[in-house]
Amino acid sequence: MLTGAGTGALGLVAGLAVAAVFAAAGLGKLTDRAGTRKAVEEFGAPDFLAKPLALLLPAAELAVAATLLFASTRLVGAAGALALLAVFSTAIGVSLARGQAPDCHCFGQLHSAPASWKTLVRNAFLAGLALVAFAERGPGAFGWIGSLEPVGILALATGVAAGGGGLAFVTLMRSYGRVLLRLDTVETALREAGLEFPDDEQSLPELGIDPGSPAPAFTAEAADGAPVSLDDLLEPGLPLVLLFTSPSCGPCRALLPAISAWQAEHRERLTLAVLSSGDRATLRAEADEHGLELALGDDDLTVHDAFQANGTPSAVLVSADGHIASYVASGSDEIEDLVERALALGDESEQEGLSIGSMTPELGLHDLEDMRVSFADSDRETLVLFWNPGCGFCRSMLDDLHAWERNADASLRLLVVSSGDAADSRADGFRSTVALDPGYTAGEAFGAGGTPMAVVVDHEGRVASGLVAGGAAVMALAAARSSATGDGRFAATS
Repeated sequence: MLTGAGTGALGLVAGLAVAAVFAAAGLGKLTDRAGTRKAVEEFGAPDFLAKPLALLLPAAELAVAATLLFASTRLVGAAGALALLAVFSTAIGVSLARGQAPDCHCFGQLHSAPASWKTLVRNAFLAGLALVAFAERGPGAFGWIGSLEPVGILALATGVAAGGGGLAFVTLMRSYGRVLLRLDTVETALREAGLEFPDDEQSLPELGIDPGSPAPAFTAEAADGAPVSLDDLLEPGLPLVLLFTSPSCGPCRALLPAISAWQAEHRERLTLAVLSSGDRATLRAEADEHGLELALGDDDLTVHDAFQANGTPSAVLVSADGHIASYVASGSDEIEDLVERALALGDESEQEGLSIGSMTPELGLHDLEDMRVSFADSDRETLVLFWNPGCGFCRSMLDDLHAWERNADASLRLLVVSSGDAADSRADGFRSTVALDPGYTAGEAFGAGGTPMAVVVDHEGRVASGLVAGGAAVMALAAARSSATGDGRFAATS
């Protein structure tokens, strides 16, 4: 049995628990100095303080852990733990209030996740343990160990071994996660090369307003104080990308030069507006420093929240007719992909093909069941997709098309015009109608010079859009047309 568990045992146990957490946090940060410095910067620390703080924080955590082990210094350690937890919680609370969720990097390489209310709850629990350690008098850790009987020492050793095993398991899982990320990168590259992998997982929920919904109206102040509304931004008749940023967000600052370059390079094809949570002076300074052509203030996060953005940097695409044309894109990579989609959407009218308003030709195509197929549907528009099962670019977008089909509604019909044979076309697994066109007669009649390419046909059989090429452009056209006719989801035929 355990002896020596007299007065102050509760304080000893609480102190040991807090010491273990702070020791893990301090060691984790010391082994990942670069990540710790990045986290400090993202929480708003000035650049000149980031480097010393990246050293002082883990040193302070290790000092707290050490002082909690001895009876003579436990009060100092508990007070230090409470002070650090108060500082951490204040920084997290301020970031969350601004709509930001920087990576807390609380345990360095062992564990790191975006800050949230769960982080504050964990800090409050640790603060409670620190208060118990502060209030309860009793022996230190080493004095208590010396009073243990052999059975107690065995139990303690077993607990320490279990804790070490748990830490090793967490480290192993982190390494396993890195391997999975690398495998995902390889799989993506192989998909782009035309190889398909089975994927039975459900799609992750999208963030933001459903595409096809009217974009929330707003008015914001530009850097010079002039009011700018959503209607003003849509007046040029171009697709609009709204980018939500914060002056205290490190990834946002890193993205601003690219945004400035996009604005300058694509101003004739696309409108890009930056909505910053900073005050007007900060907004003006950012605009001047990076040469931003269109920067608006959103210091109370009204626009950010109206579009259901999930932090910064993030972005959303609005079609030229004022409808949501994408879910929220988060992070620089997703934002760059969104800009490419927006450019493809803006370029659809420049593609070759039948002129808008012209009647589609009658070609006598048949589906996989040998039934006659028409390009027109009496109740809805049709997205005519020119497809080749052997085309690597087609296969790289197959998963996206299947995802659209799983969210089918009645607003837009998909008609796949396949130049492959019946067996290969059937193997692609479309729920929508597949028309066979082995001689590519339909593609040539519509002016489609390759695959994948797509065009929209109205319910009367007239061409209703320009011809677009490439997977990104096809998906952007699908989102835009369902924006005009329904709730933004892709429709499959029954």
